[in-house]
Amino acid sequence: MEKMFKKIFKNMSQENSENVEKDLNKEEVINETKNVAEQGIPSAEDLSPEEKLREEIAKEKDKFLRLFAEFENYKKRTSKERMELFKTANQEVLQAMLPVMDDFDRALVQISKSEDEVLLKGVELIHNKLKDTLMSKGLEEVEMKAGDAFDADFAEAITQIPAPSDDLKGKVVDVVEKGYKLGDKIIRFPKVVIGN
Repeated sequence: MEKMFKKIFKNMSQENSENVEKDLNKEEVINETKNVAEQGIPSAEDLSPEEKLREEIAKEKDKFLRLFAEFENYKKRTSKERMELFKTANQEVLQAMLPVMDDFDRALVQISKSEDEVLLKGVELIHNKLKDTLMSKGLEEVEMKAGDAFDADFAEAITQIPAPSDDLKGKVVDVVEKGYKLGDKIIRFPKVVIGN
């Protein structure tokens, strides 16, 4: 037991002496830096009035340049945000109109099966007018058709089926729902069936 206490006290005394040496070294470094500062760099009291004014002008000029740069960055950022807002301002309205476009597409397919040419022509005119209006607002259809290679960045696979032929493995077999983009941003991914 005594040996253990002696070891503990010996270790504690060594740690204390090392800490004292570190503290002394720190004090020496601090004193040396104070001496260098006192010798080499003139204090504000030693500067002449002209030098003080030059120093103040330099500080104010630096502040001005930083403030000006910050303001320029702010202007660029807000103009970029404003442009993006204008590009996508209609996004919600256009997204709400997409199911109407889908309904028109389905209606055209069904009406084309009937023999009523006048009805078909009337629905086609309304469909084209709606489509042209949406396209004029920046809406574009994402081109995807059967046989295209499947890319998860541009399409959403809703299911996989056995490929009807070997050349359709890993490719789009059918497009269930069209996709649309507004500018460069896809607002609705095409829903596709892929072959495996």
